Amino acid sequence: MVQSINTKSDLVMNATSHLGMADYGKIMVGDKGFEFYDDRDANNYIQIPWTEVNSVIVSVMFGGHWIPRFAIETKSNGTFSFSSRDPKKVLRAIRVYIKPDRIVRSLSFFQVIGRAFKRNPNKKKTK
Repeated sequence: MVQSINTKSDLVMNATSHLGMADYGKIMVGDKGFEFYDDRDANNYIQIPWTEVNSVIVSVMFGGHWIPRFAIETKSNGTFSFSSRDPKKVLRAIRVYIKPDRIVRSLSFFQVIGRAFKRNPNKKKTK
């Protein structure tokens, strides 16, 4: 059985982890960190302490009316992407432990395309 890193749970909600193949389970936001536990496999879990979180990246669509997924970027282990049933409630619970300036919006589709075609003046041409 997996031991939780949290001593107090603020929010538990159904969610999906998008690390490789989609895994369905539960998200737990607590006083010590963010946790994801898979419904089918007890050995498949993700535990991220709040001290390890670098930023939270949120994909926002239609002016904030729909948040399809969010990602937690850690200092040493990379980025973990999740979606939940009510992402606004999850992000409000995360905002208690993470400073709001470290919760950022991801780039939109058109911003990504625009950056691909925009010329970088600092980039040197190769021959």
